[in-house]
Amino acid sequence: MNLHHDPRDSSSTLSRRDFAAALLWAAAGLALPFAAGAAPVDDGVIQLQREWEVIQYQSAPGDRERQFEALAAKAHQLSESHPANSEPLVWEGIIASSWAGAKGGIGALALVKQAKGLYEKAIQIDGNALEGSAYNSLGVLYYKVPGWPLGFGDKAKAAELLQKALAINPNGIDPNYFYADYLVETRQADKAVPYLERALQAPPRPGRQIADSGRREEARQLLAKVKAK
Repeated sequence: MNLHHDPRDSSSTLSRRDFAAALLWAAAGLALPFAAGAAPVDDGVIQLQREWEVIQYQSAPGDRERQFEALAAKAHQLSESHPANSEPLVWEGIIASSWAGAKGGIGALALVKQAKGLYEKAIQIDGNALEGSAYNSLGVLYYKVPGWPLGFGDKAKAAELLQKALAINPNGIDPNYFYADYLVETRQADKAVPYLERALQAPPRPGRQIADSGRREEARQLLAKVKAK
């Protein structure tokens, strides 16, 4: 069964496998680490991040759905324990998005909508937290998720959110990479090159070597694809 990627283009479809891959890929590496031992909420988020990375990068694909489901429960407990903090909500959203990607198909849409709500709540509390990761993560969902009637995908809304993330973290690897990817997906590949080059030149994030290495490789591949056109 195919999912329509954009209701304005009936020829554009997203297969169940591609949709799942897009969600896993979109969820990867969207938040930054805290200073170790800063506060209980920070320690809790660091633990979520570490467990997420093990699942994302080291677990067998067939085990990820179950593992992300268990981690999502931990993330929800942390969010409920610290309702005034946006950081746990951002990570709960990332984990929900990853769980959706592992699950795949129509059943993933409920989880994606849950992630959307979590990012929106995080933005209401503090959209600048984690260098604007909630804006970036939500923007990715808006251009990766199918549009109406299956989902809430909206390319214009995606651009608005991704640009906000860039304004907060203009030199970050993730906001530059995902804005470039958005430009390619919306047939504006000629504008993507400077953002990809900026992503490749982004400063390393402490404790995020695996995520940075993977994102740089994705940026190199996308840049080569754009230049080959």
